[in-house]
Amino acid sequence: MDIFQAIILGIVQGITEWLPVSSSGHLVLFEHLFGLTQPLLFDIMLHVGSLFVVLFFFRKEILELIAGVFDGDKEKLLIVLMMVIATIPIAIVGYFFQDFIESIFKDLRTVGFALLFTALILFLSRYPYKKEGKLTLWKAFVIGVFQAVAILPGVSRSGSTISSGMMLGIRKEEVAKFSFLIFIPAILGALALHIGDITAFTDPLPVIVGTLVSAIVGYFSLKLLMNIIKKDKFSWFSVYCLILGIVVLIVAYV
Repeated sequence: MDIFQAIILGIVQGITEWLPVSSSGHLVLFEHLFGLTQPLLFDIMLHVGSLFVVLFFFRKEILELIAGVFDGDKEKLLIVLMMVIATIPIAIVGYFFQDFIESIFKDLRTVGFALLFTALILFLSRYPYKKEGKLTLWKAFVIGVFQAVAILPGVSRSGSTISSGMMLGIRKEEVAKFSFLIFIPAILGALALHIGDITAFTDPLPVIVGTLVSAIVGYFSLKLLMNIIKKDKFSWFSVYCLILGIVVLIVAYV
């Protein structure tokens, strides 16, 4: 991979990580377009760029959360507990099904069907079973299950977690913030599982460049997403995922 290709993939990651269209699915598509065969660790490193964005964008909330935990604030402690509960499903799936995930990660058919799934849950996010419900422990677990499903390329992590929370009736701004918070342990866990593969990169420069580009572009993408959520247009991305999923499946099977 050269610098130009790393920049392109960094831009793709930065845009699609926050918009509910699946960054991993788009990375697979662009890697097929470029004819690249990169280890899964490269995709994870691009997600690390997105991690920097979350830490910076929500720095105030994160610092308040940390301070509240040390002060014994019950509300902050409950949020941390819900984050732990929401992280359990992806930790189990990532640890026990790592080989299976890697085996299907580059499969266009998987991406196509997963994009159709993303389109469905984005559409269903408009129909909560109960409006203005609160985030609870069991709802946090359900959101965590959807985050675990989003390990599959083509299933949007932001799309699945935020949509599932909206379907559960949680206020959209609250579930969006929670979705970004549980992204932190998920990516740290994925990086920990693959940190031993860091030697796979004979030339680290494209990885570094791609990660930085992903972070810079991702910051503006996240700002855009928050505005989209406030304007109640989150589900509109279902049309894009539906069309792209159909196109990908046609390419995969023809």
